[in-house]
Amino acid sequence: MSIKKNRINKKKDFEKIFKNGKSAKGSFLVLKFLPNKIDVNRFAFIVSKKVSTKSVVRNKIRRRLSESVKDFVDEKNNTMDFIFIALPKIKAKNFWEIKEEVKSLLKK
Repeated sequence: MSIKKNRINKKKDFEKIFKNGKSAKGSFLVLKFLPNKIDVNRFAFIVSKKVSTKSVVRNKIRRRLSESVKDFVDEKNNTMDFIFIALPKIKAKNFWEIKEEVKSLLKK
């Protein structure tokens, strides 16, 4: 998911999603989402230092989350902005557990 058009990177977009968006909570992920008016789904991933103080671990989690959402990038029926917030329990999970959690949150 390295396509730039599928990223949320402006501060005003983040603020709008946090202020007006809805949320869904899983066992180790929180999803904030808000419909957008453009033709693509956009994603962002937040992995704070509370999850791990090591940047290697945080980046690994971001890469796993990014790979997990690749199936949902091209959906055109409801275009949304998604922010995934990782909770500390995610460190102990493998890729397949993360992918299942992402899939279940996106279906809600």
